[in-house]
Amino acid sequence: MRREKEYGLNQLETVGIPVPALFVILVGTAARNWETKRAMRNFLASARFPASARFLSARFLSTCAAATIFAGTSARADQPVEWETTFQAPATDMMRQIEWFGNYTMWFIAPITILVLLLLAYCIVKFRASVNPVPSKTSHNTLIEVVWTVGPVVVLLCLAIPSFQLLTAQYTPPEDAKLTVKATGNQWNWDYEYQTDNTLSFNSAILQDGDRAKAGKEDRKVYPRLLAVDNELVVPVNTMTRVLVTATDVIHSFAMPSFGIKIDAIPGRTNETWFKAEKEGLYYGQCSQLCGKDHAFMPIAIRVVSDAQFKTWLAAAKTDLPGANKTLMAEVDGQNKVAAAGN
Repeated sequence: MRREKEYGLNQLETVGIPVPALFVILVGTAARNWETKRAMRNFLASARFPASARFLSARFLSTCAAATIFAGTSARADQPVEWETTFQAPATDMMRQIEWFGNYTMWFIAPITILVLLLLAYCIVKFRASVNPVPSKTSHNTLIEVVWTVGPVVVLLCLAIPSFQLLTAQYTPPEDAKLTVKATGNQWNWDYEYQTDNTLSFNSAILQDGDRAKAGKEDRKVYPRLLAVDNELVVPVNTMTRVLVTATDVIHSFAMPSFGIKIDAIPGRTNETWFKAEKEGLYYGQCSQLCGKDHAFMPIAIRVVSDAQFKTWLAAAKTDLPGANKTLMAEVDGQNKVAAAGN
């Protein structure tokens, strides 16, 4: 009852007739193909692969982009959408590389799965007892043993090399951080602390339905139920941001799908991650570590704004956080209305 009262779980929303999944997948991802292609080229250009692996990766460059047509939909880059089957649309170069690697691995997974199924079907039909009453006593075949040893080794190398490159890139920021924020997980909310000259800290918790009107967040398309928070983490666009992550009670996990970051928040330990958001907007994530009964009600919201807007907000938030948030929301909403009218 407490959870129903606080989070509005007893309030049902109107559910429309879903659009056929195939149509959504085909149409929704077409606009993202150019981003995927660019990420592929950048990743392959920066990676230091052996010649054989580089050649193989290049062979998959164009086909991987075509495969994204069947990979999922991305009506929005900042929050989950209906019929979504893959990642949220990337807002950072790192997330584009992760998305590329996911598509790249599918070109190994699918053929291997099909091959194994065909071999099983062949064995079931060819060597069933009714047509093969006397089973073969063959115990060795040199050619087959060489193939099934060398083949997996080659496949693993083709997967391991770009995987290690991506893993290294995730933990190696390309430049020094210009902004550092400490995120502390609690049961069940987040504390944020800006490491600036005059420290700013505040708590961010799930937005209760009864507080929407007061906060000016009644539009559920922009502020979705169970994802919207009372105070978003605000960062400037195109700025290298370092996030120090820890916890006060149990293990939590700070995750933002559109940014390609996910790192555990462990009591007594400080972990570090980073991101550089390239698109302004409001992005949503959630705690991704089972942390108790309200684990599902511990969202993360990051608002990416221009550098000028961030500086204005930061100066005002140190004395009046709610007022600074409302002023920023009004300015952002006004810009969005102007942009929509121009289209």
